[in-house]
Amino acid sequence: MSPDSVPGGLPQESKRPRARREAIDFERDERKKVVSAEPAEDDRILELNLRPSRLGDFTGQKTVKENLSIAIQASLKRSEPMEHVLLSGPPGLGKTTLAHIIAHEMGAKITATSGPAIERAGDLIGVLTNLNDGDILFIDEIHRLSKVVEEFIYPAMENFNIDFVIDKGPYAKTIKFTLKRFSLIGATTRSGLLSAPMRDRFGILAHLDFYEPEDLVQIVKRSAGLLSIRIDDSSAMEIARRSRGTPRIANRLLRRVRDFSQVKAGGRLDADVAAAALDGQGVDRAGLDPMDRRVLRAIMEIYNGGPVGIESLAATLNEESDTIVDVVEPYLLKAGLLKRTARGRSATRKAVDHLGRLAKDPSGQRSLF
Repeated sequence: MSPDSVPGGLPQESKRPRARREAIDFERDERKKVVSAEPAEDDRILELNLRPSRLGDFTGQKTVKENLSIAIQASLKRSEPMEHVLLSGPPGLGKTTLAHIIAHEMGAKITATSGPAIERAGDLIGVLTNLNDGDILFIDEIHRLSKVVEEFIYPAMENFNIDFVIDKGPYAKTIKFTLKRFSLIGATTRSGLLSAPMRDRFGILAHLDFYEPEDLVQIVKRSAGLLSIRIDDSSAMEIARRSRGTPRIANRLLRRVRDFSQVKAGGRLDADVAAAALDGQGVDRAGLDPMDRRVLRAIMEIYNGGPVGIESLAATLNEESDTIVDVVEPYLLKAGLLKRTARGRSATRKAVDHLGRLAKDPSGQRSLF
């Protein structure tokens, strides 16, 4: 039996030497992506302060904004709750922000929860029965609802009532709850995992795509103003180019550039300072971090450019295949650095050229390759 386990197979973390525990924690932290679009714990409060509260202040996603604006105005003119809305797209693009903007524009109260937090159908009863006319229920990561909960919510979305069974066998009874007319806003990063019946019950489907650098410049400048950071267009563009088309990453990199400017540049912030700060974070000029480059290098150097299956690639990198598929691949595909075919993943000529430039860059970029 391992000295770090007990008869039940559970690790005894408290009995590990402190230095060893700290080393394990450090290794876990080191393997996190530098430019992950998932919110870090210390980002959540800052994000709340940077989020716009009105649709007019929301930058980018022009088509989505226009369609939502029409739906909101039409609902207000008819004095009706808004239709159920499904927001889909990669993490960090503003799905949660849009949900709160819709609630603000409709003058409605919003109740927020997430798919993993709703384990049983009974967990939803208290939430649904406390909603008033026009209120909004926001479910983040809605694709992670269990099948039982998903089927339980169907009549609530269609007919605004739910049936709840109590007791079992000959004593079983069905209790019908009549609900107020509410709007459900669901957000998902993996719309393909939603069942067709669930997807069909949403009246408005909105897909958010990665942002153009010009839109991210406006977001960076707005956030800089809220954080009392003086920034020019060239510095904002330097941050925007390396933000992987994601506002959440742009705001995170902006704060790292601010730290670097105050500590290393005497408060000066220009394009050169921004570039030096982001190079120090391991984020190159294409927005790639060390994990992205590891994936591309493995495909190019070990598998001769590909194609290679995802399981083989994950085993080579000692990473979970889901991490590569969900966290690394979306932007590499969008940027044209990776191809995904039936035979596996292949690096593109653009990826070869990019990593080749990093290796030859005399300005100290070789360490990033």
